[in-house]
Order: sequence, then structure tokens, then C-alpha cells
Amino acid sequence: MDTEKQLISETLKWLEKAKAISSDAKSMDVKGSDFLKNVNAYIKDTDYFLDKKDYVRAFEAVIWAWSWLEIGKDQGIVDW
Repeated sequence: MDTEKQLISETLKWLEKAKAISSDAKSMDVKGSDFLKNVNAYIKDTDYFLDKKDYVRAFEAVIWAWSWLEIGKDQGIVDW
């Protein structure tokens, strides 16, 4: 598999996971609510960059979305 196809595949895999988790995620406080807003913004950015065929930025955005979910959970301000 060439690099571009692999990048698209990984982006779509993580995007599916991030969308599924963010739709079920609950904020535990105001800060958690802000975290989830950022997660959803990065998810939208991922879709935007995929549409533009800017696969590097799409991958970066989805990894940021995933990171915010993980950090929020680790800090106890987001639950999923």
C-alpha cells in the first residue's frame, strides 16, 4: 500500500473511532464541555481536510481529536 492510501486508511479508521466515542462522551464539568467542543471541531476539520484531499492535515486533525478525548478521560473531565 502506498503512503497516501495508508494515510487515508489510518485517518478514516481513527475518524470513525473518534466520531463514535465523541457522540457517546459525557462532560463531567464545564471544562469537559469545552474539551468536547474542541474534539468536535477537530472532527469537522478532519472531514474538511479529507474533502480538500489534504491528507496530512486530515490525519493531524483526527489525532488531535483523539488526543483531546484521551486527555479529557485521563483528567476525569470527560467520560466515555
